[in-house]
Amino acid sequence: MSASRRSGTTDELGPDEPDPERDGPDGADLLAALLDGMDAALCAFDADGVVTHWNREAERILGWTAAEAVGRRGFAGWAVRTADAEDVETRLMTAMQAPGRQVHEFALLTKDGGRVLVRTQSAAVHGPDGKPAGVYCAFSEVHTQIDLERSIALSEALFEDASWGVVLVDADLRPAVVNAHAARALGTGRTAVLGRPLGDLLSQGVEELESALTHVLAEGAPPAPAEMWVSVRTAEGEKRRCWRSGFLRLASPLAEEPVPLGVGWLFQDVTEAKQTEQEAALLRFRTNQLHRAARAAAECEDPGEAATVHLDFSLAGFADHALIDRVAGGPVADGDRDGDGPPMRLVRAADTPSGAPGPSLLVGKAELPVWYTEGHPALQCVERAGSVRASAGVADAERAREWALARQWPGDAVHALCAVLRSRGRTLGVVTFLRGAGRSQFERADAVYAEDVAVRIAAALDLAGLAGPAGER
Repeated sequence: MSASRRSGTTDELGPDEPDPERDGPDGADLLAALLDGMDAALCAFDADGVVTHWNREAERILGWTAAEAVGRRGFAGWAVRTADAEDVETRLMTAMQAPGRQVHEFALLTKDGGRVLVRTQSAAVHGPDGKPAGVYCAFSEVHTQIDLERSIALSEALFEDASWGVVLVDADLRPAVVNAHAARALGTGRTAVLGRPLGDLLSQGVEELESALTHVLAEGAPPAPAEMWVSVRTAEGEKRRCWRSGFLRLASPLAEEPVPLGVGWLFQDVTEAKQTEQEAALLRFRTNQLHRAARAAAECEDPGEAATVHLDFSLAGFADHALIDRVAGGPVADGDRDGDGPPMRLVRAADTPSGAPGPSLLVGKAELPVWYTEGHPALQCVERAGSVRASAGVADAERAREWALARQWPGDAVHALCAVLRSRGRTLGVVTFLRGAGRSQFERADAVYAEDVAVRIAAALDLAGLAGPAGER
């Protein structure tokens, strides 16, 4: 049964008229196919209120077939309760005289006697003379319409007011839509980022992000958010950020089989929280190391061995090499030295092996001073009685090796931190921690930890008398 009522057919075809059996569908068949293919329910009335069109979606919602609906006058007695029929018909037919579309909500009856609340959009249909010839009415269940409106509202809110970044990435892994929050996080404008490779926006973390997007396109959304560290290129330079990211694969709702349109990428900047978490974890680890070192050192009969125990425990996760230098001639009390005296000399007391890993060893029994040049970080540390940091910077490998060897350190050292050894108001020497090229420079928090270790080493050295004759009394 056609979804529309035909006005009639001719008995013969003229010589110039196409044969519908041979050349394809006529206009009525094409109209019926278009109406039946619509996602929205649609019906139409002529000027007298008689139903002229009724598509398959209308049949699905109400249960009335096109054969049962087309030709009826209005909805009274079958699709609408008799008590409501006059009001419903009036609201629908007024669309013939009103400009634009009219939106209404009312209850319709299903064929099995149930009631369905629908939202309608009706508008006039004009004839060849330009006068209203009827009304068409598109309707859908209210809950379906509300779901659609909520989806649209959610989409608009995400791309305007969301407090986290939202980026739609196409199948080529290029941003297609970016909300304001994401644009600020990427350090650019909303339109400037569109269509650009992610490598233009991020200097680090691009491979990990693109790998995640590719996985989502192929396999679907991951079961949990992922935390990714990236470096964002901005006008002020590169900024290291941690983004907690969620991914959704986007597929076309119009295709019979899922066709990937891209990936929805939602992220939130958690850099400060992650840094706080990392700092807390590092503090707990270092506190535990100090505690374990104190317990192990307490079991050493030789205080000198206790000093090396503290040195060994401090290296875990902190430095690659460490060494202890004591002041030649014994500890120096505050005020015992003046600027006109001979330069201070240091004697190596203990160090870690520079080759294969192993425990620190006590050395320097020959009492030979270490040949430190003027301005050496260890000498500055002793003179100032405070921590000193030094680094080879961005020098190439050969220059960095020359820098380390010139300071009497292992050739792979790139960063150094010197902490003074103080006990009973006297300077006993200096402990130096060294890092290779695979580690970052020492920070202020590292200096605080080194100073805590230095206090324990100084106490052990003072007790052992390794600092000179004064310590043996």
